[in-house]
Amino acid sequence: MKRVDDFRLRLGKHELVPIMIGGMGVDISTADLALEAARLGGVGHISDAMINTVSDRRYETKHVKEKLALYKYNVQNEDKSPVKFDLGRLEEATRLHVEATMRRKQGNGLVFINCMEKLTMNAPKETLKVRMTAAMDSGIDGITLAAGLHLGSFALIEDHPRFRDVQLGIIVSSVRALQLFLKKSARTNRLPDYIVVEGPLAGGHLGFGMDWAQYDLATIVAEVLQYLRDENLNIPVLPAGGIFTGSDAAGFLEMGAAGVQVATRFTVTSECGLPDAAKQEYFKADEDDIEVNQISPTGYPMRMIKSSPGIGDGIRPNCEAYGYLLDANGKCAYITSYNREVAAHPEARKVKVWDKTCLCTHMRNFEIWTCGHLTYRLKDTTLKLEDGRYQVLSAEHVFKDYQFSTDNKIALPTP
Repeated sequence: MKRVDDFRLRLGKHELVPIMIGGMGVDISTADLALEAARLGGVGHISDAMINTVSDRRYETKHVKEKLALYKYNVQNEDKSPVKFDLGRLEEATRLHVEATMRRKQGNGLVFINCMEKLTMNAPKETLKVRMTAAMDSGIDGITLAAGLHLGSFALIEDHPRFRDVQLGIIVSSVRALQLFLKKSARTNRLPDYIVVEGPLAGGHLGFGMDWAQYDLATIVAEVLQYLRDENLNIPVLPAGGIFTGSDAAGFLEMGAAGVQVATRFTVTSECGLPDAAKQEYFKADEDDIEVNQISPTGYPMRMIKSSPGIGDGIRPNCEAYGYLLDANGKCAYITSYNREVAAHPEARKVKVWDKTCLCTHMRNFEIWTCGHLTYRLKDTTLKLEDGRYQVLSAEHVFKDYQFSTDNKIALPTP
């Protein structure tokens, strides 16, 4: 049986190990994790999810504090439409993160940034354009368009000098979504450089309804590959979601995929941005501890560990400080749910909100443990220590296990 290392991913002039680490926010896919992938000859992602918050943590800026000071008068107001992001600060935050990452890059691989359309920030087009433009200005190797159809995203940056130089990719979960994107982007005369086909077992937001279990990654990938052949389009395809072993990955490469995108196994590496205590929760999770629910204000189903502390927590909306999910009218589904519960329980000091969550606050605090379906297998990839904890892995160990393993085997770490 072939190994992943028997194949190569070709993106533009680059020949790469066909392993891409997905872009997990908020700063779960750290610069350290992305840079390890690049050093080892693959592709790594950083994420621009809540980039102002990441900037404050990493580069000692004060974007969140000063935004809160500016809009503090509005905290008790149900109408969040006045709460806007300063585009200059947004540009600075993106630039700081990308430049600091790219300065440290070594090896022959690439570093991309994952850019979520659903981070609407009360100005969807304006904020998305600034984030993508600032990333390109700062030297990012590529941009992966995620969490949305991105039907107008190419048009937002078509005048940028790097528009035809930077690698641009799209995440889709069906042929139909790909067709819509290509149709809407055709006017720019620019095809995506790669297509990530994300299946129903992926972590975080899913491109499916609550009937996700009726779908199968291999079937969707085969449909996308056939569609591209029928249209005479030579665009690399990278399956994602539930690819747990090197043999899983090699199987997709043998069926015609150009590479694979993987993430779940990297959540429990030392380079990952999850706190150590959360990594242990990922290791301990059993299959029945993982659920797909509809608590995300974005409207997408979301997969997570069901003991996540943020589920049901009725924290007051923190839009004045964060507000990354406010739509073009300054609305967020969590605000509606929170206000409903406050009105229903006027005497309560704190309410419980079960149908939605303040995703900004809880992702910022690592209290929504998003995960892939196969997270329950992570305990089988490492060693259990004498104190009951599990040994955290290195990104290099996991990357090379994908690259060189055969026969569905998983290499355990050195004790």
